[in-house]
Amino acid sequence: MNYSIGEFARLTNLSIDTLRYYEKEGLIAPERKENGRRFYCEKDVTWIAFIKRLKETKMPIKEIQKYAKLRAIGDSTMTERMEMLIKHRTDLQKEIIKANENLQKLNDKIDFYKSEIDKTNEFKFACI
Repeated sequence: MNYSIGEFARLTNLSIDTLRYYEKEGLIAPERKENGRRFYCEKDVTWIAFIKRLKETKMPIKEIQKYAKLRAIGDSTMTERMEMLIKHRTDLQKEIIKANENLQKLNDKIDFYKSEIDKTNEFKFACI
């Protein structure tokens, strides 16, 4: 199925401006009809979903651009693309560890406050 830019924007939950920006930055390359209008297909839906996932995992735009260029070259770049993803996974795993450590520290502080508040409330009720 083919989608106009408006349909594709709604389908991917991205603005038309974002899609045009992605095109300008070389992240996507929609096909064009004879009249010059962009159109997108199912493989573009899958590709945009992957781009969004990379962005959500904090892959820098320059790295996504590099990946997109390699993808456009074809299968001969599969090893390099895999290596990029392995490196990104390693970086993401480190971020997750750091985030979990920070979450634990927040939980510890919240538990401390709960305990102190409970002690204060027990003292207030004991004095009544």
